[in-house]
Order: sequence, then C-alpha cells, then structure tokens
Amino acid sequence: MLLHIHPDNPNARHIKTVVECLLDGGLIIYPTDTIYGLGCDIFQHKAIERVARIKNVDPAKAQLSFICNDLSDMSKYTKSIGTPLYRLLKNYLPGPYTFILPASKEVPKILHSKKNTIGLRVPDNNIARTIVQELAHPILSASLPGEMVEEYTDPELMYENFRNLVDIVVDGGVGGMVPSTVVDCTKEPYEVIREGAGEWNE
Repeated sequence: MLLHIHPDNPNARHIKTVVECLLDGGLIIYPTDTIYGLGCDIFQHKAIERVARIKNVDPAKAQLSFICNDLSDMSKYTKSIGTPLYRLLKNYLPGPYTFILPASKEVPKILHSKKNTIGLRVPDNNIARTIVQELAHPILSASLPGEMVEEYTDPELMYENFRNLVDIVVDGGVGGMVPSTVVDCTKEPYEVIREGAGEWNE
C-alpha cells in the first residue's frame, strides 16, 4: 500500500493504519529527516528477520538503529547517560544524527547478541516521530538495499521497487539523499564513523 501522509500535520487515521501494520509484524518504508528508511516494530522478531533478509545481513551483526520519539524514550534503550553526554545529545537532537551507545536490557537480544551497542536516532521528522509516539516504543531503522540513492527519494518509485517486500510505503514527500551522521559514543573521545547530513562540531 502507498499511503500519503502530510509531513507537517499527519492524519491520525493514517498513522493508526501504519501502527497496526507494525504491531502485526508488517514492514514499512517511511520518511526521516535524511533518507527514507526501512522499518518494523523492534519487538516483532519475524519482522526483524524479514528486514535482515531484505538487507542480506545477520540482524545481530547488522548496523540497525532505533528511531525514538525523544531523549527520554531514547534513554530506555541505552545504559545510563551521564550529564555531559545528555547535554550533547540534547544539543544535536532531534536531528540528522545516529548515536552509537551501549545497549540496555530493553533492546531485544536478536539485535545485539554479537555486540552490546545500539544506534539511536531522534529524527527531525514529524511523521516518523508520530508513528513512534503512537506505537509507544521505537521502530527499527535500516537503509534500503542497493546503491540507487536517487530512486530512494521518490515514494512512488520506492513503492514500485519494494511493494512485494514491504506492507506500506509512507509517502511523506521527496526524501533526502544523504544519510545521518553516525557518532560512536561508546568510547572517548567520541568518534564520527560516518559523515552524513549532520554537521559535527565537537
């Protein structure tokens, strides 16, 4: 299904459709503040396995991250965030950043059995955050497979390419072409491991 959702004022009924799909173990393609992502409910094991098959990766080794609604939502999925790190995160989020942090017990084992870290994001995108808010926990975020970034900006093209693999393509307008900036905060000094859409001035 190709579902049009207004980027500034998401329709509650459409959001409900997406959330029900996720709770049923469905897969979605959805907009963020950078590129469109491939997502599912983090507690639906079969859905995570479907994402891993599409990406051709082992879920426990893959670079998969969570889309959270805000900092307090994010803090449940990582071990205690000290004051300096909290200030840093507050400074950069919501925004086009993924922070690699130590995974807490709330993170499903399937996602970190081979590494004890998790990527966490709070995108500056109303649709993504409204979905997460209504779902009441994060969604998994993975990049779409393949190299054709240009094709991943147009929801109708994505629907053509992926409609047999996912349940809903959320059309929230034209997507970006540059992914998020990834910062590893598991060791000091923090290290940028991927330069992306977010500027890092630390």
